[in-house]
Amino acid sequence: MQKSLVHVFYDEIWNKADKSRIADVFGDGFAFRGSLGATLTGHEQFAGYVDKVTGALSNYRCDILELIEEDNRVVAKMLFHGTHTGEMMGYAPSGKRVEWHGSAHFTFADGKVCDLWVLGDVHGLLLQLYDNSSA
Repeated sequence: MQKSLVHVFYDEIWNKADKSRIADVFGDGFAFRGSLGATLTGHEQFAGYVDKVTGALSNYRCDILELIEEDNRVVAKMLFHGTHTGEMMGYAPSGKRVEWHGSAHFTFADGKVCDLWVLGDVHGLLLQLYDNSSA
């Protein structure tokens, strides 16, 4: 069940930008810490973050490379990518494809995610955005 919710999180919420599924995956008042600088609590704040990321990166996708589950935790090895079509991390849109690897650490309680940490290769992403800004 926990791994299937991780798939819903990436396949539906991120890859299809379907924010209506947020309440299906996350409990009320869940905590999110993201490598792109976000520290959020609750469904509404997270929905705004989805809009921000998908607004900066069109065709944004999150590809699950590996999932490991133990007790109430799931860890995902990830590849994030999209086309830089909106302002991101201070960089103007470049139209270039960017990608970076990362991991996501989900903690579950009562059948839903209560805490999520996403740790990505922000340095690698920033290098791509910087390189793209001068193209």
